[in-house]
Amino acid sequence: MKIDGRFWLTKEGQSFLGAGRIELLERIDKTGSINAAAKEMKMSYKAAWERINGMNALADQPLIERLTGGKGGGGTKLTPYARELIATFHRFNELHRQFIDRFSEAGDDPERLARILSRTFLTTSARNQLPATLLSIEERGLNGILTLSLAGNHTLRSVITLKSIKNMGLSVGCDLYAIIKSSDVTIVTDPAETDETLNCLQGTIVRIESQDETDEIIFQLNHSTELVALMNPKDTQKLSEGMNAYALIAPSHIIIGL
Repeated sequence: MKIDGRFWLTKEGQSFLGAGRIELLERIDKTGSINAAAKEMKMSYKAAWERINGMNALADQPLIERLTGGKGGGGTKLTPYARELIATFHRFNELHRQFIDRFSEAGDDPERLARILSRTFLTTSARNQLPATLLSIEERGLNGILTLSLAGNHTLRSVITLKSIKNMGLSVGCDLYAIIKSSDVTIVTDPAETDETLNCLQGTIVRIESQDETDEIIFQLNHSTELVALMNPKDTQKLSEGMNAYALIAPSHIIIGL
């Protein structure tokens, strides 16, 4: 059994973008002509123009621009907004394909489908869920050491079993999430005396909040990435807001999510 499906974007309850409309826009972009794009798709100019009008009616901005004069006597080109829509559609369509493929793995086995459903819609209480790209996989015994790239030129190392790497289909270049419990993050001012096997990320302490017997520290790695650390107040006495510091995380404490 194979699961299949088509992806569409709707707006105001009406069909907005699908594979056919995206192809039309891409062919207009390539040929510089609605008529040429229509011929390539074996459709009439009228049908192509009606599709474009339908998209323009729902779009926040115009999708095409008319060019007049020039050597070729004018033509049509896509607006920057249209190119953004095309890129957005392809990103969502790829996510949709991955979603369908994941369920297709189950075949006609209901128990396996249930496991995949559970894994797909799993939520986690971990505060830190950092988008990352897998740079390398180093096999070491039964485990694999993953090197991950974060935004802002930061890198992390995570240790998981080779079996998990295989089951998750991990490969160099894939996008994933580094999931870290806040209690597994330690903030220090001087990393010199720490274990070299720990991940050490430089950043800035944004905020410190005391909560009963625990201090919550918001630690900023870059303009778009923050870490949350929960620490004993005895260990945060030398820390203050605005201070440059370091976040320490054991590779074994980093969970990988897709």
